[in-house]
Amino acid sequence: GKGGFLGMDESGVLLDEGHLVDNLGAPIPLPSPSRSSPRSQGSENGERFSRKVFVGGLPPDIDEEEITASFRRFGPLVVDWPHKAESKSYFPPKGYAFLLFQDESSVQQLIDACIQDDDKLYLCVSSPTIKDKPVQIRPWRLSDADFVLDASLPLDPRKTVFVGGVPRPLKAVELAMIMDRLYGGVCYAGIDTDPELKYPKGAGRVAFSNQQSYIAAISARFVQLQHGDIDKRVEVKPYVLDDQMCDECQGARCGGKFAPFFCANVTCLQYYCEHCWQTIHSRPGREFHKPLVKEGADRPRTVPFRWC
Repeated sequence: GKGGFLGMDESGVLLDEGHLVDNLGAPIPLPSPSRSSPRSQGSENGERFSRKVFVGGLPPDIDEEEITASFRRFGPLVVDWPHKAESKSYFPPKGYAFLLFQDESSVQQLIDACIQDDDKLYLCVSSPTIKDKPVQIRPWRLSDADFVLDASLPLDPRKTVFVGGVPRPLKAVELAMIMDRLYGGVCYAGIDTDPELKYPKGAGRVAFSNQQSYIAAISARFVQLQHGDIDKRVEVKPYVLDDQMCDECQGARCGGKFAPFFCANVTCLQYYCEHCWQTIHSRPGREFHKPLVKEGADRPRTVPFRWC
């Protein structure tokens, strides 16, 4: 069955943050890879880095061509930044951009050319008015997408949470340590990456070894991720699977179809078909529970629930 929040396999033109669109600008949906495990996608063929590299602190008057020229010596690349296609801007509006290299080997060459200072990498770039400005280069190492804290434990999707709004520099090990310090019992953390460039999508998953830690995490709903320069409030939700049978009737009342709803209330924490949702949630005290549905391969959303 398909796991929770794994990116769609898509092909087309790359838009901001790894979204893909066809030539008319419409998103291209394709089936997501089939996976029941909440683990991230591994790296094949010995690649070590994402071909997408963040570059920050650019001179304000540097344009796309000048950025491309500054990095072309490392190999063929495309320069991108959020909402570049719609904005028609020649300059990255916030002083940062992404270098999308054709070959992964270019990233290692870029790293080798950098100056290192306090674990940060810098390269000097010139614009028409500023000469040799050090800009920050932030590559993404593929191995940083997964961290197993306790390999002896199986990953239980029902004790796994989805973390939305994860800052892109945050590594899986850092996410694991923060969540373990807050709730204990973390056995795995993963950073969601897009299938093509394997660059962080801004979300992650954390699996717990026990129900208490899992419930504590989903009950909090928000968590402050603090690490180094990072200090950000992120959202925590149950990791919703789309291949679960109704926990109440095991498919008997819904023709054996997978359960569309998950109740995240701690008194439930169950998957339900429509029939059983209605039955269980007509009981006193449960009528205010809201179902989570798995939305695309992206994130769960709460549906406004009205029975006709």
